[in-house]
Amino acid sequence: MERSTVDTGPSWTEVPHRIRAGDVLPEPWESLFGPLRATSRSGAIVVGQIGQSIDGRIATPSGHSHYINGPAGLDHLHRLRSVVDAVIVGAGTVRTDDPELTVRRVSGPNPARVVIDPRGTLGTSARVFAADGTRRIVITLEGTRLRISNDIETIALPGSRALLDPGAILDALSARGLRRVLVEGGARTVSHFLAAGCLDRLHVVVAPVIVGSGLPGLALPPVDRMTDALRVPIHAHLLGDEVLFDCDLSARRSPAGRANKPT
Repeated sequence: MERSTVDTGPSWTEVPHRIRAGDVLPEPWESLFGPLRATSRSGAIVVGQIGQSIDGRIATPSGHSHYINGPAGLDHLHRLRSVVDAVIVGAGTVRTDDPELTVRRVSGPNPARVVIDPRGTLGTSARVFAADGTRRIVITLEGTRLRISNDIETIALPGSRALLDPGAILDALSARGLRRVLVEGGARTVSHFLAAGCLDRLHVVVAPVIVGSGLPGLALPPVDRMTDALRVPIHAHLLGDEVLFDCDLSARRSPAGRANKPT
């Protein structure tokens, strides 16, 4: 495990443009975001992000989560948004948190906002669907009737009313030019992409707080022995008083929606 400390460093302003151009970034940004640079135009890079407490909670038992992470952790999340083409959340996150999914805390462009809504439960009033000039996409189950405005793109995929295949989702987004993707939430969605082998990186930002009980950050199929647990290369970075664990999952990436390895 490698460790580094992130301070303000060189200006962030040019980083979103430079990563899209394939340029090497000045430190500390190269260590943090360089692995998200795809190696070819046809490639894709997918990163999951979770903000949690020391004891692995993302919310209290009542579902309250604003905010487990402090300013440094939130800045990192907005930087991730600014360097990707699209950010994915599930319908449950939209119903619970009503996120904007915009870049507000740092400089950089807003990513396309993608919502997975297999059952068509959401209406246009959600902030993620705001008509602000940013591309908006709903991914749903074939045959589902949606209650959203006609100016929102839709992608209908085969699957069940509970889950859609992460690989098929990534393939559909890649076909539409969205190849650098952030899976932001909620925990069920991030866990689903992780279990399917559809993440290249996982960023876990741990805040200096102990919740004691509540919703876990990840929920994966159980294993019987510790030798079966997922062990991956880790880079740890200090973000103020929080710790970012950058988990390299590229070696176990599944063929579906496969991303090219970073340079």
